[in-house]
Amino acid sequence: MNIPGFRPEPTRLSADEPLVAVQKPTLRVEITPFTMIFAVCLAAVVWMLGQLVPVILVLIAALMVVGTMNPAVQWLEAHRIGRGKGIAIVFIALLLVLAAVLAFTVPALISEVADLLRQEPALRERLAAYLSRYHFAESLADGLRHLQYGELLKASRTNLLTASKNVIEIAAYSVATYFLALYIMIDGDRLRGALFAVVPRRHHIRLSRILLNLQTIVGGYLRGQAITSFCMGVFIFVLLTACGVPNALAVATFGAIADVLPFLGIVLTMVPAVLAALAESQTTAMIVFTLLLAYEEFEGRMLIPFVYGRALRLPSSVVFFSLLVGGTLYGIIGALLALPVAATVFMIIEELQVELPGESPDRDTVKKMKKDAHVEAEYERRTEGLPAEKAAAIAVEISDRRQKAEAEQEKTAE
Repeated sequence: MNIPGFRPEPTRLSADEPLVAVQKPTLRVEITPFTMIFAVCLAAVVWMLGQLVPVILVLIAALMVVGTMNPAVQWLEAHRIGRGKGIAIVFIALLLVLAAVLAFTVPALISEVADLLRQEPALRERLAAYLSRYHFAESLADGLRHLQYGELLKASRTNLLTASKNVIEIAAYSVATYFLALYIMIDGDRLRGALFAVVPRRHHIRLSRILLNLQTIVGGYLRGQAITSFCMGVFIFVLLTACGVPNALAVATFGAIADVLPFLGIVLTMVPAVLAALAESQTTAMIVFTLLLAYEEFEGRMLIPFVYGRALRLPSSVVFFSLLVGGTLYGIIGALLALPVAATVFMIIEELQVELPGESPDRDTVKKMKKDAHVEAEYERRTEGLPAEKAAAIAVEISDRRQKAEAEQEKTAE
């Protein structure tokens, strides 16, 4: 009862009243035997995955090859060629193309590299003479003239065995990737059926869309890399040959390989070509530098968007961060796999309709969710009683038809 103007006296403890100690609440953490067993098993799985990184990379590379070759196999099937024959034609053609590239490139490359090594003293002297014209580069020119190869040769002998071992491992992993991709293509229907068998049937439509989009991402990325690298190599070869620069094939081959690496590719591509042209004359080097810079701009703004299309739709910040993470974890291989992995993660988040903390579903997303629910219910009715392998084929057919319809609608809207 509140009485105006009245304030109660504070409660006082008498001297004879005993004080009761107040115990603070404590948080007790108990580690059960199950938790300990789970932690040990988790550590063992992480350790095993760390040991199996090369095998996992071979599997990823094989899946990327499958994603690249599968459209060609489907095209042959559409032209009344059996799947088995189509797979044989595509993989034999791939093997013949690789053999032809190696046969026509490696001997000429070895010859030009040997010729470049023979001309190295003269080229080094010409480069030093050019640098000595400038006061700030005199020390660099003097270092080039007095360059000693003794320590370099010792280091090369020490690392020769390691390099040979790495080359053998790369060759073995490449062969394993080729045959693993072939086996995956042959057993594709059974493997897909096994995957769909462990996923609830109400999620089969989403799973089929994810597989189709994954094929688009991986296939588009690899085909885009191959096309852009080939175009870069051809451009460098034609440019250096037209400018009279020797060893054009070796420089062009290195430039085509280096063009695979985003951001760093432009540096690794231009520096050897400009240095090779600088040995001829300053004017030649300026021409090569200017035309290569113009081609890099054309490749970045025109060729890459046209070649990749909708395969990779990543913001520039995500691209840069993905490359940093991939390169830090697994070097060049990690950098090569970073972009398709990042695009796959974004695609899965979009397809699974995961609500991020800072976003809420808009009208188009809600409309798509309702349509997905209707299609999934219809799919469950159509595939009731069918085995997973046949149900998977129906799911892929429905998703493929829907994907083509959506692509036509986007083209019409544009």
